[in-house]
Formats: sequence, C-alpha cells, structure tokens
Amino acid sequence: MDLLNTLVDKGLRRELPTREEALAVLATSDDDLLDVVAAAGKVRRHWFGRRVKLNYLVNLKSGLCPEDCSYCSQRLGSKAEILKYTWLKPDEASQAAAAGLAGGAKRVCLVASGRGPTDRDVDRVSDTIKAIKDQNEDVEVCACLGLLSDGQAERLREAGADAYNHNLNTSESTYGDITTTHTYADRVDTVQKAHAAGLSACSGLIAGMGESDEDLVDVVYSLRALDPDSVPVNFLIPFEGTPLAKEWNLTPQRCLRILAMVRFVCPDVEVRIAGGREVHLRTMQPLALNLANSIFLGDYLTSEGQAGKADLEMIADAGFEVEGAGEVTLPEHRATAAVGGCGSHEGAGCGSGAEAGCGSHAEAGCGSHTGGGVCGTAATPATPAAQEARPDLVAVRRRGAGTDLAPNA
Repeated sequence: MDLLNTLVDKGLRRELPTREEALAVLATSDDDLLDVVAAAGKVRRHWFGRRVKLNYLVNLKSGLCPEDCSYCSQRLGSKAEILKYTWLKPDEASQAAAAGLAGGAKRVCLVASGRGPTDRDVDRVSDTIKAIKDQNEDVEVCACLGLLSDGQAERLREAGADAYNHNLNTSESTYGDITTTHTYADRVDTVQKAHAAGLSACSGLIAGMGESDEDLVDVVYSLRALDPDSVPVNFLIPFEGTPLAKEWNLTPQRCLRILAMVRFVCPDVEVRIAGGREVHLRTMQPLALNLANSIFLGDYLTSEGQAGKADLEMIADAGFEVEGAGEVTLPEHRATAAVGGCGSHEGAGCGSGAEAGCGSHAEAGCGSHTGGGVCGTAATPATPAAQEARPDLVAVRRRGAGTDLAPNA
C-alpha cells in the first residue's frame, strides 16, 4: 500500500500518521499534487461532506500591541500603516458582526490586540457577546484576546462564549526567534485554560515564516496533542513595516501540501483556511476547499480579503455548500463528547501516539519517508527557494470595524 492509501486509511480511522509520513506529504512534487489533494479530500469528505463553514472576524481593538511577534502588523514597533483604534462599543461590534452573519457566517470571532485581557476587558467582551447573541441567538462566538489569567476563560464561558482561539503559530524550538515578549509555554497554557473551562479550543499555525518541514510537522503534531476542535492555518502576510516583510516563501502548491498534511494529522477537526489565502493560494483557492472545511468570510483583522460575494460564488462553483446555522460542524463522535478535540475519544488519540511532537514551527526541510515517499520522492529535498514577492496582493483593511465604511462581507 503506497503512502497516500496509507494516509487515507489512517484518516478514516482517526489514526495518527507517523512523522515520516507527514514529512513525506510536504516533500511531494508538484507532479503529484493533485493525487495528494484527492487523497486528503477523501478524508475531508468522510468527516465533513461538502460543507464549508463560514467565520467572520471583528477586530475589537486594533494596533498598539506591546508584544513583539515578528509576523504581526499590530506588534510593538510595527511601521505597517494599519488602522489603529481602541475598544469598539458592544453595539458597534454587534453591528459589525451582523454584516458577516448576513453573508452566511455562523461563527463570529471577536479579536483584540494586546498581551491579554484585564478583568475590565473581559467585562467589555462579555457585554459584546451578549449584544451579539441578543440579536442572533444561534450564532457561535469565539473570543481571541491573548493570554488568559486564571478564571478569565470561565467568565467568558459564563458570558456566552462558545470557543477561544489562541494559536501556537510555530514550533517550540523556533518560537523564540519569532517572539521574545512571551513564551511558547504561555500559549499552550492559555489553550489549556480555555479547554478546562469548557470552551471549544481553537488553535492553529502560521506557515511561510522561513520555517522547516520539521517545524511544520512539529507544530501540527503539538496541536493534535492539545486537542483543539478547530485548527486555523494562516499563511504569512508579509506586511511592509514588520520584520518578516521580505519573507515570501510560499507558492500555491506549497500551501496545498501544508493543508493536506494538516488534514491527514487532524482528520476529524475543523481545518480552517485563515489569513493569507488570497495572497498565497490565489487562483488555487477553490482547490483548497477539498482539504479544509472552513474559511473566513471577507476581510481579516488588518488586511483586506476576497469580497464576501466572491467567497460564496467560489464555494458554489467548486461544488461545495455553505454550512447552515442549524448544522453541527464536527462529526458526531466529537460533537457529543465533552468539549475537546480529535484525541479525546476512546480509540482516537489526537496526540496520543509517541510521535505527538511538542510544538514547533513551519516549512522547508527533511521530508524523508521510508521507501521513498510518493512516486520516488527524494529522501532529503532541498529547502524551497524564495518566491517572487507580491506586495501588490497585500492590502491594508480600510473598511468595516473601526471605520465609517461598510464592511466587506
């Protein structure tokens, strides 16, 4: 049985691939790409059919963050010319959310820049959650407010939050090269706090920061061990004015291989294509729907995305359908379990195998596989060459939350 058949079989059984198998996916050639997408697509359709969940971001507070995350346009010292504003009032945030919900989104993600919320900030967000749910009873609300202190996750849960997002972003071994003002362990602790409070954990990664293949596999295995219900896959948007502005390391083909690897490692988890899909997947976005079952609708936090209408047309033209408000996103075995992810169920083991790595970073590297991988893949492929910079594809958000202009939804 070749590599892809093995991975499909494991994905249908929720069995953890070996690290060598995951690395081999990233090492496949462009000639084999459609075979990789088709194989991962079988796993995606088995657990999620042809449904695509729509999520909508509301940036509650933009810019002026004291943390120094190198990838972020809102970081300390950023010269990116983004929107900067303080906390939106609950009615303003609710109005912004309404635009995304009208476009078909079933989850609203409330995000605020900063190291983490004060207790007063938690009160603000709690009021905002209430305002949104008063107008839209069935909407899912996910909060993303940074590092949590003891008791804050419980308060958000009591206020009506359904989920909490805090991404690992990159591998533990390389995390200090990206951020110095907090640690990888701090991020893990916040995801665990959210999980323990009964919130659905959402945690993902950023690809394209100059990382190795081993880093990518490590961080995805670490995510599986943390057991999130959803894994957003971001592709670095190289904002001018940030330390990673010159990091153009991704091709559409590379992005598809990364998404396929994530799907094989976390087969029954909501895999979401997040920031950077328009910049790096470009015209290959519809093909990515065969791998991921969730996307963001319209704009992102500080950058413009594809028009919401174009997102809906893309989903329909690719033969998929928007997931309805009354449909349950997760497979039954996960949805009916105590809040938790792909390894919290008997016989599953999201990170239960010995290979459940400790949290790493993302991109080039080894990709070796016993037996030569797919179609004679080389045991040790070269690091991908830098790609053509496309700053013309990076557009700063100038509409929606924090402005007087209508949002893109």
